[in-house]
Amino acid sequence: MVINGEDIGSGTALLIAAAPAGKGCLIDAAGVLPTLAAVPPSILAGAAAATIVELADPTDPQTVLTRIRAAAAAPGPLTLYIAGQLHLDHKQRLIHLALARTTTPATLRYTALPWHWLASELKLRRPGSTTVVVDMVAAPEAWQQLRAEGLVLGYGIRVYGRIVPPPPRRQIAEPAYLKAFATTWRGGLNPPLALLHEQAAAQVGPGDALFLSIGDSSVPSPAAPAVPVPVRPHQPPAPAVENAGAAAEEDPLPAILAAAHAGRHGEAASLAAIWEGWALRTHGTGSVPAIHWLEVRADLARLADDPARSCELWMAAADARLARQQPPDDPAVESAVDRAHHQWQQLRDPQRARELGPPLDALRHHVPGRRPGAVEAVRHRLEMLDTTPPAAARGAAP
Repeated sequence: MVINGEDIGSGTALLIAAAPAGKGCLIDAAGVLPTLAAVPPSILAGAAAATIVELADPTDPQTVLTRIRAAAAAPGPLTLYIAGQLHLDHKQRLIHLALARTTTPATLRYTALPWHWLASELKLRRPGSTTVVVDMVAAPEAWQQLRAEGLVLGYGIRVYGRIVPPPPRRQIAEPAYLKAFATTWRGGLNPPLALLHEQAAAQVGPGDALFLSIGDSSVPSPAAPAVPVPVRPHQPPAPAVENAGAAAEEDPLPAILAAAHAGRHGEAASLAAIWEGWALRTHGTGSVPAIHWLEVRADLARLADDPARSCELWMAAADARLARQQPPDDPAVESAVDRAHHQWQQLRDPQRARELGPPLDALRHHVPGRRPGAVEAVRHRLEMLDTTPPAAARGAAP
């Protein structure tokens, strides 16, 4: 079968099971490979003819990148199954997939696969031809960032998966989510992935897991917009999108907020980041639509109980509006700074409060807002943080 010159009768499935050797291992990633290997290749690849590539406990990020690049270049549908653990690079704050030789945070940047490498290879593929299914554990700092920002790959890529926090000490997590997929397939059933995801999520838990379901029907997909619609702060209409060939304005925000309020913070943040990426590509950095999605992400971080990230994003939104020559007394600018200030006040980590305090102080002096004493309140708390011992500072935050 050939559509638009592409042979979709053949597909590729890339199975990656990666985790550090030794005490740094958080998940028995390779334990899922025998179960997946028993599934018919045509089901794994989503095509009648299938090429299966398996990477078990790889050690070199360049080798993994080469395999991903080759799979991404193959014609037909591509499905990636990834079991492993995610870590955060302390220097650049980037998510990495740990490999067999990723033993310490200091070696992460040289022994793990940066997640954006994977995203860069997949974004070159035709939209709708790529699916990624993940079952992963996130190390503590990576877990906090993923709760607020989600796991993003890009427009046109279906993503289903589960991410869980680190297991208790001396325990190793099981890739139960992917095993649930394989068990269903081996039983002779092949439901749509969205339904299979719902069944696996309900079966394996745990309650605090991040479940990702970014498919064709999650929210309207960003597409070529009609004439841009003026955006009001905090309640803008979404860009017009094309749906089944007919242009119609649809707002993805209700679906994103519904996911956040249901506790699916990673899914909500991932969707918002995809729309922000569309706005940046379509309208440019500093555009009104791009700032809108930045503000949406800031509020999603608040809903995910990550006040530090929310504060950072609200300050970035205020800076972006000021860069557009909006005056300091513009209601949208004042609102962004007020929200950043409020989230900073919610911080109970003295170190993060100290880090975010100076830029907020400078911003607050430029945008004093309409609440009396706001400028003085920031300076007062900074002085307290500088003079109060760390143990006492946790309880001193207003």
